[in-house]
Amino acid sequence: MQASKTLDHAFWREPTEVLLKELGAQRPGLAQEEAEKRLQIYGPNRLEAVHGETFLVKLGKRVLNPLVALLIAAAAISGISGDFGSFFIIITVLAISMTLDIVQEYRAEQAAEALRHSVAVRTDVLRDGKPVAEPVYSLVPGDIVLLRTGDLVPADGVVLESDNLQLDESILNNAPCAATEAADAHNGLFAGTSVVAGKATMLLVETGPRTRFGAIASALAANVPPTALEQGVRRLGFLILRLTIFLTLFVLLAHLASARPAMQSILFAVALAVGLTPELLPLVMTVTLARGAQRMALQKVIVKRLSAIHDLGAMDVLCVDKTGTLTQAKITLADCIDWQGQKSDRVLELARVNSHFQSGVRSALDEAILAGHHSSPEWVCRGELAFDFSRRCVSVAATRADESLLITKGAPEAVLGRAVAVEVDGLAHPLDEVWRSRLDAEQQRLNEQGFRLLGVAIRSMPTDKTALTLAYESDLTFVGFCVFADPPKSDAAQAVADLAALGIKLKVISGDQSAVVQHVAAAVGLARESVLSGAEIAQLSDAGLAAKVEQVDLFARVDPDQKKRIIDALRKRGHVTGFLGDGINDAPAIHAAHVGLSVDGATDVARAAADMILLASDLNVLAKGVREGRRTFANILKYVRMGTSSNFGNMLSMALASLVLPFLPLLPFQILLNNLLYDLSEIGIPFDSVDAEDTTRPHAWDMPAILRFTIVMGVVSSLFDAATFLILLKGFGANAAQFQTGWFLESIATQILVIFLIRTRRVPWQAGPAHIALIATSLGALAGAIFLVVGPLQTLFGFVPLSWPMMGALTGVTVAYLSAAEAAKHLALPPSS
Repeated sequence: MQASKTLDHAFWREPTEVLLKELGAQRPGLAQEEAEKRLQIYGPNRLEAVHGETFLVKLGKRVLNPLVALLIAAAAISGISGDFGSFFIIITVLAISMTLDIVQEYRAEQAAEALRHSVAVRTDVLRDGKPVAEPVYSLVPGDIVLLRTGDLVPADGVVLESDNLQLDESILNNAPCAATEAADAHNGLFAGTSVVAGKATMLLVETGPRTRFGAIASALAANVPPTALEQGVRRLGFLILRLTIFLTLFVLLAHLASARPAMQSILFAVALAVGLTPELLPLVMTVTLARGAQRMALQKVIVKRLSAIHDLGAMDVLCVDKTGTLTQAKITLADCIDWQGQKSDRVLELARVNSHFQSGVRSALDEAILAGHHSSPEWVCRGELAFDFSRRCVSVAATRADESLLITKGAPEAVLGRAVAVEVDGLAHPLDEVWRSRLDAEQQRLNEQGFRLLGVAIRSMPTDKTALTLAYESDLTFVGFCVFADPPKSDAAQAVADLAALGIKLKVISGDQSAVVQHVAAAVGLARESVLSGAEIAQLSDAGLAAKVEQVDLFARVDPDQKKRIIDALRKRGHVTGFLGDGINDAPAIHAAHVGLSVDGATDVARAAADMILLASDLNVLAKGVREGRRTFANILKYVRMGTSSNFGNMLSMALASLVLPFLPLLPFQILLNNLLYDLSEIGIPFDSVDAEDTTRPHAWDMPAILRFTIVMGVVSSLFDAATFLILLKGFGANAAQFQTGWFLESIATQILVIFLIRTRRVPWQAGPAHIALIATSLGALAGAIFLVVGPLQTLFGFVPLSWPMMGALTGVTVAYLSAAEAAKHLALPPSS
């Protein structure tokens, strides 16, 4: 096998047999063993492979972090100046923090990858001469892939065989092509496009990052807009940065102005900067989100994009199609009727011929028509005008001994719009306004009962083999309706009420008639009075639609572009919007929503566009996922509140004390040790439970609230630190080493124990129990701190023994602080919704 062709080679210009030979491929497909070998050579067929990071890359990114670089510089200065104790402490802190971060990130990535594999998009490929369903990521150059309506084109290649193949809006075939540009290649198939009609067999030439879509994705990867979660973290970063710059510069300048030793002042300022930074936030976020994704998987929600968990928790509007979410998706053919509503075997026969011979993926309506039956063998298919969303119908040319017909089946208004006559007792009558009025009344009657309809019409066709074109899809004779039942789910009303209780507004966006949508809405407890149709949306500007979407919850007869416009309008109104869909026509809206949702049995296009996959098309499953998403985000906020308030309080105390004391309140490496132990105590946060009120309403980043909590709790902490200073200096006459030892012990004890207060907005005895992991990490870190202070290693860290009265006084201050912190948190926390 030769190497795969490079992207600048116009492979579509070469004859098919030449390509097959150069790729070492054959029409029956590759052998499975050969495909596995090529997978090792070319790598997985996915774009994410471009962005995979090795251990060295992960380490390099952390080393280049400004604060880490600052710490490395401080360690170097310490080593050069002979302060080897500080040098080893700083290096140890860095090594432990970065190792924990990288290991946990790797584990989170592995967990997320395992979940992605569980819902991997599959495609039919010929292996050892037989079609098998393989994950798209396992495809290689030389594979022969079978495509049909609803499939994503998995890689770049050429058409070998086609039958009415249509990708997006381009008609493709396997004729030789002389085009120099990929966009003009009528035989070229390129990754990222989707099959909207027909079927084909293709030869893969380029896979993964070597595809044109892969090259574009790689070039744009650096410009991907940040998610809502990333925007929140960025705003938090700027908030901390401002506090850090102000405090450290103030302390450094004050120390230098007081003629303190320059080196000591610089190291102290660097330690303050590090102490103010919640440097384990990326680690806590990654672990929390990964654990959230695993818990959501247990709730039958598979997360493809971790940051979407935040968006799901913040979601306040959910848009759905009614089929399968509000209804049972067990569509049955209730009847086939003629113009006056009478049962008609002729309508049934014509509908079955159409459904049997159409080449695309059969819809649930087609399956209902064909259920238990097949078209009569006397009919022969002569051609097809495949379904598309602009025409909303499909036509099949079929012949039998005594007649040759074009049979058209589709949305009633689409079929009637192409009809000029109606069949009555076997004869065609002109379809005048009287007849149209009768047919409209029959439609309305059935729609109001919740039935879905398809229209069936015919026209005679010439008996020769004339090429079938859209021109034939006119001057039709209307024959009748196929009537379908899809009753609401028995628990749909409760699921809608549960979502409303979670603060989520449900909006139904459907391709069905208004009366059908209203019938289902009324059955599940939604307001049915106001409906906006696709025709009305087409008349509205984007601004006009944005004004309408607030008042309207039902949208009927909308096309794919209009679905996306509705989502865009809701986003412009400030809503965090989700969209749940499963069809080709849903993909644009899924992609446009903050949270794109699909189901396991959806089309490839819909699943690829989604951020999350529901393993069951059920709003109850989604409600569980929303609660888990909010739980995950609540734990992230716990760490942010704990970290910022505690660090700010400690560093504020340290900064002010350093200006009035004749010695440093803590040595630089003691500050770093304090910070490391506190970070270790918080590693259990991702596993913790949350208050019920944290999951009942949507939540998002609230920087003013975080700042208020940081200042209020930080100031309370500093007040008790000041009390500690007075007790140590005035009450016990502590020297520098005793002061540093005593305050280190009080500081770490209050920081860690207050975690059990801040983790809940309730009083501790009314809150749910803390997770054993949080208890273990918190109390373990506290025990470690006490051991370092009083154990045999105390001199290594600059600590000295303390008297029992001094220890008792510090214990009293700690208890008093915890009591005050419990009272202060109710002032600091925003009121629950």
